[in-house]
Amino acid sequence: MEIVYVYTKKRSDFGRQCNFSDRPAELHVDILPDPSLAANFIGRDPCDVPTQCTQEMSEHEVNTDRYDSESRGINHVEGGWPKDVNPQEMEQTIRFRKKVEKDEHYINTIMHLGSLMEHCIQQNNAIDIYEEYFHDEEVVEEAEEQPSAKTINVFRDPNPVKRTATSLSWHPDGSRKLAVAYSSLEFQRTTQDMCYDSYIWDIENPNKPDMTLKPVSPLVCLEYNPKDSHVLIGGSYNGQLAYWDTRKGSQPVEMSAIEHSHRDPVYKVIWLQSKTGTDAFSASTDGQVLWWDIRKFTEPTERLILDPSKKGNLENALGAISLEFETTMPTKFMVGTEQGLVVSCNRKAKTPAEKIVCTYSGHHGPIYSLQRNPFFPKNFLTVADWTARIWSEDIKDSSIMWTKYHTANLLDGCWSPMRPSVFFTVKMDGTLDVWDFLFKQNDPMLTLKVCDEALYSMRVQDSGRFIACGSQLGTATLLEVSSGLCTLQRNEKALATAMFERETKREKILEARHREMRLKERSRSEQSKEDDGKEMDGEESADDMLARTEKEFFDLVESEQKKRAKDEEKDKAIEQGIQEQHRSRQMKRRVKVERKASQLTTTSCRLFHILRRSGLFHITLSEDFTLR
Repeated sequence: MEIVYVYTKKRSDFGRQCNFSDRPAELHVDILPDPSLAANFIGRDPCDVPTQCTQEMSEHEVNTDRYDSESRGINHVEGGWPKDVNPQEMEQTIRFRKKVEKDEHYINTIMHLGSLMEHCIQQNNAIDIYEEYFHDEEVVEEAEEQPSAKTINVFRDPNPVKRTATSLSWHPDGSRKLAVAYSSLEFQRTTQDMCYDSYIWDIENPNKPDMTLKPVSPLVCLEYNPKDSHVLIGGSYNGQLAYWDTRKGSQPVEMSAIEHSHRDPVYKVIWLQSKTGTDAFSASTDGQVLWWDIRKFTEPTERLILDPSKKGNLENALGAISLEFETTMPTKFMVGTEQGLVVSCNRKAKTPAEKIVCTYSGHHGPIYSLQRNPFFPKNFLTVADWTARIWSEDIKDSSIMWTKYHTANLLDGCWSPMRPSVFFTVKMDGTLDVWDFLFKQNDPMLTLKVCDEALYSMRVQDSGRFIACGSQLGTATLLEVSSGLCTLQRNEKALATAMFERETKREKILEARHREMRLKERSRSEQSKEDDGKEMDGEESADDMLARTEKEFFDLVESEQKKRAKDEEKDKAIEQGIQEQHRSRQMKRRVKVERKASQLTTTSCRLFHILRRSGLFHITLSEDFTLR
């Protein structure tokens, strides 16, 4: 093949960008019209040609790849020891420290660092960075802020089968984490593929749990250890208890033996105030309160059966559903039951019968929440059925204050840790109510719709600024309240004290009056009672009981009729007295009129005789003896 023409180009010019430039138009071909081709086409008449004057544009979409972020941490422990020294052995560490302290290099290093540290300390002491320059000036009071709350974050159950957030617990150090226990309390709706996991959330990251807790049974309650923030204890649906150490992973460190655990779900577990920080106690609807030491988790250290007859019979025990323990009262604790009773107990009593001190009754359903006022421990709050009630330890028969009956059930509540007169309640319709009994007693000062499903649990942060609410579908909502709801107001403690004392005094007077009326009624019924029935083996027969009941009923009716008759006679006597008084008044009035008439007649007769004698009047008597 013969090469006609060769195109050459430098290698550096390959792939170079094309550069265009403007130049005048050039005519390369001019095709003239051909009339003979017109026969091949048909002309359109009319001819519509649409034209758009806008610029043509195209739509493009782009989506960046999403990267899942996760937080990881590292735990620093005491280290730097040689291999032959055991850090757990105090004698070996002391011996090694003495050996190091004699080293010249160690002494020189400490002397060098000491001079640097001394310079920094002198520099810090030169200026007091905490000095207050305007502490003598009067504080300008800010305008009263309306109570409000706003949603900060929402933590949702990551599993496809949603479960109820039954318990919440704040991290004791800084409250930057929130532990949530998830379980389904509806026995008939549990499925085999339902997840048992519970989670610890970082409140800044709602996308993924910070840590997963893997129990053998769903957790109904979960609590952080206030002395060791790495340790949590939880009560399971099958009655067992387990504790976790977040430094050791998601699996429980140890679990209670199932034969020594509760027989029903553990609804509440609380850490006790102890030197070791390893003691806790739990309550369940099986009627037992158990004390535990997590160092020996095989069996409980102590057991109490909530038998109101104080016989220790488990069959008659009251099911426990809430607990209350105040650190300032280490020997006392309170239990809220399914039957609506609050049982006050003393742990240091000698016998089990003496441990149950007294009971408080006033609710119609299970007591879901029970908490003492953090400022006034003698007063405590209960949340059950459709109301929340405030009680005093001195009054057993009735609460001193209570809310109105709501249309939706109340499922949880707690006091504000910063204000003695403020408490919170959550309801089945998904609303959060904020109450201040110094401001308003009949209605909440703030009502907030948190979600559409029922709210089952709530927990307030120690600062009172944040509130966490758990819903039926496993959603934990974090709310921030306004500063007025978490700041102690002026004279609030004194006003709350006066309110509690006044209401307690009022209830004591009513209770004494009610007791007096009951004693009178009892003595009246005992006087009218006749013991003529036959007894067999120390018990009345059914006929005798019926006859006695009928007699008491008819006696009561007869006494009521006599009372009504006496009242009618009294009314008649009063009526007769009024009539007699009216008659006497009429007689007195008539006597006065007659006396005046006689006086007038005497005066007129005297005048008549005087005129007659003077001859001014002439009297003529006609035949019919009429005067003319």
